[in-house]
Amino acid sequence: MQSNLIISLGLPLVMFVIMLGLGLSLRLEDFTEVLARPKALVIGLACQLLVMPLICFGLVSVSNLPPALAVGLTLLAASPGGTSAMLFTHLGRGNVALSVCMVAITTLLTMITIPTVGNIALDIFYGDTKPISVQFHHVLQIFCLAVIPVLGGAVIRRFKPAFAARMEKPVKRLATAFLVFVIAAAVISEWRIVIDWGPIVGLTVVIFSIASLTVGYVVPQLFRVNRRDAIALAMGIALHNAALVMTLTLNEYMLNEPQMAIPPALYGVSAYIICGAFVWMLIKGKVLREESFAGRS
Repeated sequence: MQSNLIISLGLPLVMFVIMLGLGLSLRLEDFTEVLARPKALVIGLACQLLVMPLICFGLVSVSNLPPALAVGLTLLAASPGGTSAMLFTHLGRGNVALSVCMVAITTLLTMITIPTVGNIALDIFYGDTKPISVQFHHVLQIFCLAVIPVLGGAVIRRFKPAFAARMEKPVKRLATAFLVFVIAAAVISEWRIVIDWGPIVGLTVVIFSIASLTVGYVVPQLFRVNRRDAIALAMGIALHNAALVMTLTLNEYMLNEPQMAIPPALYGVSAYIICGAFVWMLIKGKVLREESFAGRS
């Protein structure tokens, strides 16, 4: 009980501190620039809200998954970017301000996207629909844990630039350590599910994870979005908020279908590992730059 309390209170607190620290690397002008030139944001939202659900529907159809697993994965495709997307973006040297905007907007739209996509999936795979809703307190929780502290960090930098500069290296080290911990914790906590359900749905989940990362990174660069922005979009699209989907599927007042929580649980493991490897390749310079996609003039 005590260890669960430490985890339930400690991890959000550490995440809050890291998000505040990420904000220290940003200027308030970084956010206004994202909104003033919204091309990257619009392309990212189109990939997140339209392209990935369509890809997911096609993937689960050809995979012949049981209905509950198919619905669980499509709900994940409609979910917003997770707060960890900002952390991965920061470590991969992407545009953190764009990542914050993506997470914030997709989180707000979740109140529409998850019920819409979820009921389409239920109608296709079950021939029925159920009441699906994302409660406002879920949205508020994400904002309080991630978006607000990042903005707070940017405000601190505005008035205390020297302090923000001193904190840059410690924050990056803490973020790296936290990332390793999160990946390890995800693998350990979901290991039983990996063993039991991996042979049934694991390949489909991994394919969708790779597809999400590829679409998020390649498609924007085909439209001449710069590399830093493409990294942010790739992380936001690939790192879905699996915990939110699991909450909805396990809620006794909503779907109350434990099998629907299996694909999000497996996805949380695979996406962290795949995106972690991608970030490592970005740091080591092993990932193609935007010139490779846009071509040379």
